[in-house]
Amino acid sequence: MYSMTAPRVRFAPSPTGFLHVGSARAALFNWLFARHTGGTLVLRIEDTDPARSRDDLIEGIERALRWLGLDWDEGPVRQSGRMHLYREAADKLLAAGVAYYCNCTPEALRERARKTPGYDGFCRDRALQAGAVRLRTPDEGETIVQDLIRGEVRFENGALEDFVVLRTDGSPTFVLANAVDDTDMAISHVIRGEDLLPSTPKGILARRLLGETDDPVFAHLPLLVDESRQKLSKRRHSVAVEEFREQGYLAEAMRNYLALLGWAPSDDREVVSIDEIIAEFRLEDVKPSPAFFDEKKLGHINAEYIRALPGERFISDALPWLEEDPPWPPERFDLGTFTAVAPLVQERVRTLSEVPAMVDFLFLEEPDLDKEEWDKMVGRVPPAAALLDDATAEYASCDWSSEVLHGATLAIGERHGLKLNKAQAPIRLAVTGRSVGPPLFESLVVLGRECVVRRLSAARQRLP
Repeated sequence: MYSMTAPRVRFAPSPTGFLHVGSARAALFNWLFARHTGGTLVLRIEDTDPARSRDDLIEGIERALRWLGLDWDEGPVRQSGRMHLYREAADKLLAAGVAYYCNCTPEALRERARKTPGYDGFCRDRALQAGAVRLRTPDEGETIVQDLIRGEVRFENGALEDFVVLRTDGSPTFVLANAVDDTDMAISHVIRGEDLLPSTPKGILARRLLGETDDPVFAHLPLLVDESRQKLSKRRHSVAVEEFREQGYLAEAMRNYLALLGWAPSDDREVVSIDEIIAEFRLEDVKPSPAFFDEKKLGHINAEYIRALPGERFISDALPWLEEDPPWPPERFDLGTFTAVAPLVQERVRTLSEVPAMVDFLFLEEPDLDKEEWDKMVGRVPPAAALLDDATAEYASCDWSSEVLHGATLAIGERHGLKLNKAQAPIRLAVTGRSVGPPLFESLVVLGRECVVRRLSAARQRLP
């Protein structure tokens, strides 16, 4: 094992798509370990496949990492600029006789795999001079992976096929590129997803045959699963970090929640500051069992973070959702009006994307009436017409404060034998268009007497 006092770790994404939440969790755990130990985090971009790697995706990955607050100490290092190192490593393996050329076509491999699963060693002793380069795996013994999370994991060498380290086009496979780079960059700890554990003995064998005697410390993180215990996939789930950003999740909340996927603080708190997480984080405390990615819990944690924001920060963070493609004419938006109701909204939203629907009644000429809720309300509150008539009369002349409006509405309800929540239901729908939203009476004050009375009258006309 490495004896260096300051560990070196790396996060090595492939730029073939957006940053997956599972990859973001791996990046976070590498970052936490580096910050906890005073180590170094290297960002390495595994872009050896030019057909699938794109610069805009690299930029997207870096943007998502920065949004999460995950900085790196070295890099980004692009594997595409290190191709000569991988070819030199393959030549070294060939010269030592521990690798050989293979010119089997994909069709031939598929045909023979019907009889013998995996590669059957067909080209081992053909002494070819060109083709893909395969590493000759030992026929006996075993390769042992020492894992901080999973303990000792043993692999029978005889069960490992002779695997490709350099493709016919000269590009390296994942195993060779990682073995070379982890050695060259003096990576002391490899922290990555459990799905990469089966490739680990191949990487260890490649390192051994290239002359490296020490292994990094491995820590394979548990898979992220859904409520059905199925692995999170791009086909079935929202898994891109930037999707959650666009939905109005806060970076601090997302980072907090990702840290809880496989790890927990000593007292099992859910809302934990990043400084506390760094102080307590230990790889040995990560659980090996699959971690449930629960969007409801993420939403709960995000709501906690939103409520804890300073008022000015909440307003500034919400503005992009209020000013970019709003449901009202842009010229009708008034920052002062939103500022007046912002504290009420802040207590009730789970994500920032919910803010426009909470306040649209303030900036629309007429409220966007939820007709289904309106029909239900008429059935639930038989004297709806009388309630609206009474509210219109009371609101037209009473003092315009939330306390007075509350008292007037309470008295109206008592006259009709209704509790306050029943009495105010048709009023809220008439004025805001919805059955839920910020506190009603404070909202009425901000909206203004003239607008409120006009909307009550308009709603009254919809009823017999």
